[in-house]
Amino acid sequence: MFSTVTHTTTPDCEPSQFILPDLINDCHYPFRQNPYRDAACRASVRWLMYVAQIAEPEIRGYIDADVNGLAVACYPDADAFHLQVCSDFLNCLFMTDDLMESGVVDVREVHESCISAFRDPINFDTDRLDAKMCKSFFSRFKETAGPGCTERFIYTSGLYFTAVAKQVDDHAKGHVYDLESYIALRRDTGGVKPCFSLIEFVARIDLPDEVVSHPVVKALEEATNDHVCWHNDILSYNKEQSCGHAPWENIVPAIMHEQGLDLQGAMDYAGKMCKDAIQRFDSNCAILPSWGEEVDRQVAIYIKGLQHWMIGSLRWHFDCPRYAVPPDRIIKLLPKRPYKCGA
Repeated sequence: MFSTVTHTTTPDCEPSQFILPDLINDCHYPFRQNPYRDAACRASVRWLMYVAQIAEPEIRGYIDADVNGLAVACYPDADAFHLQVCSDFLNCLFMTDDLMESGVVDVREVHESCISAFRDPINFDTDRLDAKMCKSFFSRFKETAGPGCTERFIYTSGLYFTAVAKQVDDHAKGHVYDLESYIALRRDTGGVKPCFSLIEFVARIDLPDEVVSHPVVKALEEATNDHVCWHNDILSYNKEQSCGHAPWENIVPAIMHEQGLDLQGAMDYAGKMCKDAIQRFDSNCAILPSWGEEVDRQVAIYIKGLQHWMIGSLRWHFDCPRYAVPPDRIIKLLPKRPYKCGA
């Protein structure tokens, strides 16, 4: 599953640039943005200031990251209230992820406090900032979310925290994942699964357990999760290698190591994996069973929401200054610097 690092080899001639896969043209789902973008952006800044307690100059980095824009792209049909909850959650996710990966906070303490906040966002008393952020958005989430949707959000959030804790521990021990193990862990460290519950929340639906546990629906979610995590790895690779991230924390170097490919070959390989994920999604859509007219209507909304996540996240990455993707997709490798930034 993994091995221990004993030495590092450096190629005699490292590349100075690479070409990104044509991810946009490979993803055929329609792209729309939420019309409440401007109002949600203003509210998001207020939330960062007064709930997340971020001040200048740090707040400028989060504003420039435009996490609100990710919510706008992935939840285009949300009303203003539901969009703001999604935006606040994503800001909380990005902030907490950065803090946990950098070692500023203990992952298991974050796990315990945030899950407690989700279980009782009104009465849970805490001085921890991470839990206060969770209380803030989840108290509003519970105003309209169904019981099944709520439990799925809490359960998948637990998977996320557990996976991040494992990644941090493995990093400290010098463990390196093979490609299969990396993919399995990445499906939870990406934090995408809780975002699927927000699809139900935004649409005010609560899918029956028999639907969400069905193998075809699980396959649709997995294909979506894979596409989102892998295109994030592809598009954040340059920043991560510059910041000194461990090579096993991104699918591109994992492919290079396992497949014996150079950087460009691994980028092309990862791009094909993204294309294959879309094909998996479409193939499973074609064999989706029926649960009756009303449930089928809700399932169709959910599937559309998964498509919004694939194309919305992808387009956000391409448009966001955080990833700096040029029109020609030719990326010049950034110089390496000390590890202190997230992706």
